[in-house]
Amino acid sequence: MPLTNSQYDSIIRAYEEKQRASRHRLEAHTEIVYRQIPNYEELDRQVSRISIEQGRKLLSGDASALPELKKKLRELTAKKAALLEEHGFAADYLTQTYECSACKDTGYVDNRKCNCFKRAEIDLIYEQSNIKNLLKTENFAQLSYEYYQGEDLLRFQNAVKLCQKFIKNFNSDYHNLFFYGTVGTGKSFLSSCIAKEIIEQGKLVIYFSATQLFDALSKSTFDKDSKEAMSGIYEDIYECDLLIIDDLGTELTNAFVSSQLFSCLNNRHLRKKATIITTNLSIPEMRDRYSERIFSRITSNYEVCKISGPDIRIEKKKSKNRK
Repeated sequence: MPLTNSQYDSIIRAYEEKQRASRHRLEAHTEIVYRQIPNYEELDRQVSRISIEQGRKLLSGDASALPELKKKLRELTAKKAALLEEHGFAADYLTQTYECSACKDTGYVDNRKCNCFKRAEIDLIYEQSNIKNLLKTENFAQLSYEYYQGEDLLRFQNAVKLCQKFIKNFNSDYHNLFFYGTVGTGKSFLSSCIAKEIIEQGKLVIYFSATQLFDALSKSTFDKDSKEAMSGIYEDIYECDLLIIDDLGTELTNAFVSSQLFSCLNNRHLRKKATIITTNLSIPEMRDRYSERIFSRITSNYEVCKISGPDIRIEKKKSKNRK
């Protein structure tokens, strides 16, 4: 599900609170130093006076003003550092600190969303799509082969090996996976298993059902009220370390969806960003439902893996009822 404006605003407010906390922390430290080292406050005043004096000289055309200012500031900085050390304070005690040093708790670096902002967004997306709770139950620790037999078992075992290889080589090998087969055979389960492992590697993973993905892209394109909250959604989808599109084919397919799907797959391929797609559609149904270029992208750039067998959810219910 896409973020609402109120959710986007809540992220911004959280950053504002972080900045306030950082300023208050620095102000509190400064008060402590001024109280314990009276000479330190006078040095700070000298920094202000000298900066103003040399600034005036610079504006009046004195070319020596800037080098002289730098020299005096270096001298004052050295005196301040010596005073802090003499009184037992850490060298960085009066340095403003941030939770994220990259963006200084603003959420943006060079007018682009910082990774920490993206993580905050993804956390909200995860909460909306229930994936955090999903990953507690859908992970390799819960893996079972008991509902598969014969060829179905061999296919599922091969799919598990493929997933483990994907995870192991994720940082060194650009790779995409396409799981297809009938309902309830474990496609979404395996993609969740991968998601959990990649997230634990510290990577940015976006997990969307096909319906959620195209709903988000539609709102960012056509809904004026959602544009601010959805700003950058395309870049997030194109740039995240792993994008999982679950249940492709359950969305209402039209010209917009087809063009957005192609754009997504093509952009991620050009950027060498991994993608996993699951679908209940057969290969012929995929070819008929989507454009030839989408079908070509998937068959050319994805490792295609068929998973077959009974609907595990139904089998589990049967097993539970028999007990």
